[in-house]
Amino acid sequence: MRSLPLPLALTARLSPVVVLAAAGWALSSGPFAAPQAAEHKPAEEKTETQSASAPSTSTVSKAYSAAPAPCGSVAKKTIQSLVPGAKTAGKEIPSTDSELRRTCSWNALKGYDYRWLDVSFEVMESDDAAQKSYEAHLDKKSGGGAVPGLGDSAYSVVNLTTEDKQQTREGVVIARASNALVMITYNGSDFESKKAPSTDTINKGAIKAAKEAVAALESDKG
Repeated sequence: MRSLPLPLALTARLSPVVVLAAAGWALSSGPFAAPQAAEHKPAEEKTETQSASAPSTSTVSKAYSAAPAPCGSVAKKTIQSLVPGAKTAGKEIPSTDSELRRTCSWNALKGYDYRWLDVSFEVMESDDAAQKSYEAHLDKKSGGGAVPGLGDSAYSVVNLTTEDKQQTREGVVIARASNALVMITYNGSDFESKKAPSTDTINKGAIKAAKEAVAALESDKG
């Protein structure tokens, strides 16, 4: 078998990836009780007034408080199908906050066929925050469409890129489930033909991984 160099874009993806490195959120610690002022005591009336005007805090009810283990979120047989030759255990990417953001990657070159799969979870402080982040991700994408029946809302898009006559096709699925986001990235190339897998192959593969990842999130609820 002859040895072929990887295109620069794919070689870069085989290096350690720093993902989801963002500042954590400061979670409120719950409501606090204002001091009670006794009647007919002017010296304490100021305290009562200050307490009444002080901002109150409240704890937002969240469906998910932590991200599940991403490397166990997709079935081994699915990994074997989508990323032939990859170690099914996957490799978790270091995160600045492993409770809130976690990503696992699988990649392999079998013969001349290359495949890469990322599964990421991000837990946010509220459903509204997750929805805003979901919409922000969609604003960066063009084409694609909704994926019915996946989380509260989901979207998939597939793009083709060509570098040095080598095609790479990448599919991305973004799903929101309550206050959590699930993102799947799946791509592939054939280094012998220089062609990429079909749009249907990449899109269906990404959606299959997304469904299993969302199911893993929901089973880990609480």
